[in-house]
Amino acid sequence: MGKALFITGTGTDIGKTYVTGLIVKRLKDAGFRAGYYKAALSGAEVGADGALLPGDALFVRRTAGLAAEDASVSYIYRDAVSPHLAAKIESRPIDFDKVERDFFTAKERFDYLTVEGSGGIICPLRWDEKEHVVLDDLIVRLQLSALVIADAGLGTINAAVLTAEHLKMREIPLAGFIFNHWQAGDRMQEDNKKMVEEMTGAPVLACVEKGAKDLPLAADALAALYA
Repeated sequence: MGKALFITGTGTDIGKTYVTGLIVKRLKDAGFRAGYYKAALSGAEVGADGALLPGDALFVRRTAGLAAEDASVSYIYRDAVSPHLAAKIESRPIDFDKVERDFFTAKERFDYLTVEGSGGIICPLRWDEKEHVVLDDLIVRLQLSALVIADAGLGTINAAVLTAEHLKMREIPLAGFIFNHWQAGDRMQEDNKKMVEEMTGAPVLACVEKGAKDLPLAADALAALYA
C-alpha cells in the first residue's frame, strides 16, 4: 500500500486545487505512481449531456497528465456551496464508510496519493439529524497529516496560524505550508512567510508564483511528507 497526504487550505478560493495539481505533477514527473482523491466536490461543472463533471479532479488530471482512473471523487454535487448543504439540496448525504473504502482502494494503487479537502479545515461535510462531520473529522478518520495551502498576501498570518492551531487541537500532524500567489521581493509577503513559520513552528515549504507551471520543491522532499 502506498502513502498519502491531505491537502487543506486556509479558506476558499486561495488556489488549493491549482497547487494540488502542481504537487501531483511534481511526483508524477519524478517517476512516482501518483494519484488524486477527493471525498466530496461541490460546484461541479455540467457537461453537454447534463452529467456532472468533477472540475477539481479534471484540473488536476490535466495539470499532472493523469489518466482518468487516477483521479477519483466519491461525491459530486452541482451547487457551489458547502458539501453539507449541497448534499441536503440533492438529498444525497455523504456515507463516510464509502469514503474510507474509496480512499483505501485508491491508496493501494499508488506510491503517493494526494487527498484534497473541500474549503478550509472547518468545512462541514455532513450536518443532519444523523451525523455532524467536519473536514478535520475526515482527516482524523483517515489518519493523515495535513499540508496547508495559504495565500501569500494580506491576512495570511491570521488564517495560517488559526488553521495550525486547530490542527494542533485535533492532534493532526502539520507537514507545513505552501504559499500561493507569491511575489518574490514583496516585503509584506516575505514577512508573512517569516511570521507564519515563527508563530506556528512549521515551515513554508514552497512559494508558488502566479501562473507557475511547476512546484518549486524537489520531488524527494515532497515525497517525504507522505505517510
